[in-house]
Order: sequence, then structure tokens, then C-alpha cells
Amino acid sequence: MRATALLPLSILLLSGCIKDELPVPARPRGEAAQVQLCMGSGYQDQLWVDISSRTVVRSNPKTAWDLAFESGPDQWRVWLNGSRLMTAWSIGPGDITVAMDTAGMAQGRRIDAPSGHPDSTAIGDWRGAQDIHLIDLGYNAFGAHLGVRKLQLLEVTATSYTFRTALLDGSGMQEHTLSKSGSSASTMFSFASGTEDVEPSAGSWDMVFTQYTHQFHEPFIPYIVTGVLTPPGVRVARIVAADMATVSLSDTLQHPFSTARDAIGFDWKTYSFDDGAYTVDPSIVYIIHDAQGLFHKLHFLDFYDDLGTVGCPTWEVREL
Repeated sequence: MRATALLPLSILLLSGCIKDELPVPARPRGEAAQVQLCMGSGYQDQLWVDISSRTVVRSNPKTAWDLAFESGPDQWRVWLNGSRLMTAWSIGPGDITVAMDTAGMAQGRRIDAPSGHPDSTAIGDWRGAQDIHLIDLGYNAFGAHLGVRKLQLLEVTATSYTFRTALLDGSGMQEHTLSKSGSSASTMFSFASGTEDVEPSAGSWDMVFTQYTHQFHEPFIPYIVTGVLTPPGVRVARIVAADMATVSLSDTLQHPFSTARDAIGFDWKTYSFDDGAYTVDPSIVYIIHDAQGLFHKLHFLDFYDDLGTVGCPTWEVREL
């Protein structure tokens, strides 16, 4: 079988329309199902999946949003859209309308940890500082750089964020008040269009098939990969060299659950430069404790459809 691993920065997504899809009734417990999803040309879509119904509850182009603001009343963190290799660089307090350059940004910029660890965001704890952050917007579907914007976070309350944005030369300054979503864990914002309704409501999805930025260490470089991320509240146990048929919930005694956002991640597949093809490892099995409190086991079977189109993962899932 074939599948995929890493993607170079030049492989980026095409735009499309955000769309909701009606879920179908969940299958009876214990019944296995094979599911295939296609992420579009150039891995253009982010696919938000409810594992119980085995359906995509929403999809959007990865270019639909830039920043994700946490929605909880006590929350304040701001995340980047890692599917485009976005980075952030804090340059301290100042006047956002003053022209700036990017000298030193290559050394100082940061990415969000792919694990989603709350203490490892690119922007960090901004409260009370009113620092200016240079936000590299990453790359579009055709490999063109999307530019740099300035962001100055001013205030967060139980219900909203207040912040300023501007172009790098200081022009186009706007002050925004972003209301926190009452239903989803994050509220998305686009520098081009403002608030965007992207993330489905909390509890309605368990996995998102997407590109994201992973930090490699040999060599030390952030890189775009294609895989699966999970939301807060979903736990994943990973079992390697396993037989899907015999994996049971008791295996989590030796393979404990993780709440890391990239616990499923991208490395259930590898790429052969010799063959120019991708291979899935079906012996990697995941036990997923979903947003509804149910347990499932899942493994991947392929990353191509019957026509050989890449970016169409096939996975088998069974409720435990």
C-alpha cells in the first residue's frame, strides 16, 4: 500500500468553500468500518471528523484563517495556523503604526509546539505586555509567500479579545474586538476577512485531517507534514507492531493515553524517495477516547484512492 509522510514547503493547498455536512447515525458498537477521506488537490482541505459517525462534520481550506483564539472564559492563548508554516516573533512594546522590517526575524521567530502544549505557543503569554508581534503568514497554495502582518494584543476578558493589526510598514492599522465563541474551543480570525466560523462546536469532532508544522531536530527545522490532530479532551494511545484484530482496551495499561494534539500525528506513513511513493504502516494502531467518552481502535490502510490520487487516507475503525 502507499501513503505519505513529509511535504516540502512548496506543496500548499488550494482554496475552497467552508462547508458543513450532516452526520449520519453512528454504527452499532463493535462494528468495523473502513472510511476514506480526500483532502483535495495539494492537501487543500482541513477535514473535521466525528469518529463515532465516521463522517466529516465540517471542512475548510487551510487558507481560511490565520489565528485561533481560545474561547474559554478563563483562556487567553492565541495559536497560529500551522498548516501554512506560520511563525511569530515578538519585538517588544512599541507603536504599531511605525514602519518595521524583518531583520532578525529568521533567528527569533517561533512556531507553536505541534503537541499543542499550552506553555509552548509562538506568541506566548502576552497579557499585560502589549508587545508587537510580527506574524509570518506562511505560504499559499502556489508556494507564494503571503507576507508579514503586525499584531498587538491589548486585552482579554471572559467574553472577548481586543487587539490591533497593521501591515509591516505601519499602514492599515485596525483595532478589533473579537467575541469568544460560545460553542467551539477556538475562535478563528483572518487578517484579510476578520472573524471566521471554522472550528466545529466542542464535542462534535474528534480528529482533524490537516497539514501542520512539525519541529524536526536532525536537522533542526520546522517543516510542513500531513496528518491528524486531536482537540482538548480527546485522548490517544499508540500501539506499534500490533494486530488490529486483537488490540483491546487493556492494551492501554502498557501504552498509556496521551492528550498531545499530535498523538496520532503524521508518522503512520513513510515516503520513499527511490520509488516516489508513500507507504502506510497498518501495524500502528491507535485507541482513541473520544469527545463523547467512547473508545475506538483505528489504523490506517492507504493514502491514495483507487485512481492513485494522493491525500485520500483510508482508515479502519471499530468501537471498543
